Amino acid sequence: MTTSPDTRPTLSARLKQETAAQHERMHTLMEAADPFASREGYARFVAAQYLFQRDVEHLFADPAVRAAVPDLDGRGRADASQADLADLGWEAPVAEIASTGVAMPEALGWLYVSEGSTLGAAFLFKAAKETLGLSAEFGARNLAAYPEGRATAWRNFVAALDSDALPPGTHDAVIAGANAAYDRFGQLLADMFETA
Repeated sequence: MTTSPDTRPTLSARLKQETAAQHERMHTLMEAADPFASREGYARFVAAQYLFQRDVEHLFADPAVRAAVPDLDGRGRADASQADLADLGWEAPVAEIASTGVAMPEALGWLYVSEGSTLGAAFLFKAAKETLGLSAEFGARNLAAYPEGRATAWRNFVAALDSDALPPGTHDAVIAGANAAYDRFGQLLADMFETA
């Protein structure tokens, strides 16, 4: 039995469903790392965030990515993460860009993981403020909302994912990109917290 075009799930729905186990794994890794137990632990998390955001922002230079997600300017949190590390007295780590060679449509999967983490960072931002005394001006810039707000930015991104500009034949590749991005961030957490 084939699925008619009218009943085919949207790309965003497939991403949510087919990366659910990866999303849960990130929760488990974060719980194990316990980054809000101390500023040092939090700095390790920010270091992982910095490297991952560099990977994601590397993809912004691709004209095909910019065509698919028109409002990329102002997205990404590498600079914010680097500034937070400086606030915390940490040097920004140095590593190769892991997304070299990634292109459309896989690149959208990487953006999905990054944008989803921004949406979900409200809880982390609250923990950074209440537990560690950090703020959007000091130490927790990387967790702060976009100027237009988390929900608006996420809705705009989902609209781009689910637009007719991305034919269904590309969807599997986007999901593969998301899984690769989750794997990358999971490895960065393991490396920073030495839990591998």
